[in-house]
Amino acid sequence: MSTTWTRYYDAAGEYPHEALLFALERFDVEAGADDGERFAVDLGCGPGRDTAELLRRGWRVLAVDAEAEAIQRLLRRGDLGSGGAARLTTQVARFEDARWPEADLINSSYALTFCPPNQFAAVWHRIVASLRPGGRFSGQLFGDRDGWATEPDMSFQTRKDAEALLRGLEVEHFDEVEEDGETAVGDPKHWHLFHVVARKR
Repeated sequence: MSTTWTRYYDAAGEYPHEALLFALERFDVEAGADDGERFAVDLGCGPGRDTAELLRRGWRVLAVDAEAEAIQRLLRRGDLGSGGAARLTTQVARFEDARWPEADLINSSYALTFCPPNQFAAVWHRIVASLRPGGRFSGQLFGDRDGWATEPDMSFQTRKDAEALLRGLEVEHFDEVEEDGETAVGDPKHWHLFHVVARKR
């Protein structure tokens, strides 16, 4: 594992990401008395801040990350909630190689940009196809003016591209953010992001 990821894992926050929380609020509003246990896939889960929140709320989760150390850190967490570990499955795989079943939620926080450009369309198609009716995607797409946009092995979208990816889904949250800031490890960075929550009809 690269030193860059080690530094990121050490610096990453513990609170779940806002797009995930927005999606979970929408599920809560829809919840009925006879709803069964829901299932989520957390793509690019990192050390597990979103996975832990899902488990604490009673979801079953498949957590996927390309870095074995990320999964090891997730499994060492002490905040997975009652019975959380029993509802957690993990997979060490890159996006393009990962396999997952149908899900109520596909979450990918700040991670899809690391999918190679020549694989992105296929991965996105699988994400949408694997959502059950009423299921949601939550996460971020990185914009074409992002400070990393010159990286050839990463994927970025214009606003038009991002809107096209969401065509056919009910967009519940779409927030374009462009600002100067820092990475989790404190390096200066220009951010251009689309925060997304979208529901499959």
